Amino acid sequence: MKRNVQAQAVAAGAALGVAGVTSASAQSLRDRFFGGGDDGGGEDIASAGNGGVATASSDGGAVGVGDINSGGNAGNAIGVGDTSGGSVGVDGGLISNLTDLGITSNGGTSIADASGGDYNLAFVS
Repeated sequence: MKRNVQAQAVAAGAALGVAGVTSASAQSLRDRFFGGGDDGGGEDIASAGNGGVATASSDGGAVGVGDINSGGNAGNAIGVGDTSGGSVGVDGGLISNLTDLGITSNGGTSIADASGGDYNLAFVS
């Protein structure tokens, strides 16, 4: 009977020792992440859940441009009538045709949200 009581006492002491170590480990882990506790030596730190990271992008995308008609491009029209008695010189001048295109692709507005949601925990350590 005495050995049974001793065995129970040893088992209870071992369980209490493991519980104490677990409690001390949890306390030191908490202190590592959230500050030193209530001994007055460290700062109190408030922590709360957050919504994580929000990213947003607004790419312009692609623009498809079909056929572009920039004019008839005929140049100068010159009419020469009947000629006789010598050489005839005809000068049509310079021909220039400018086509200026301004094509843009606006990506619009991007909106990102990292709401924390409801029921987040907040605590001060």
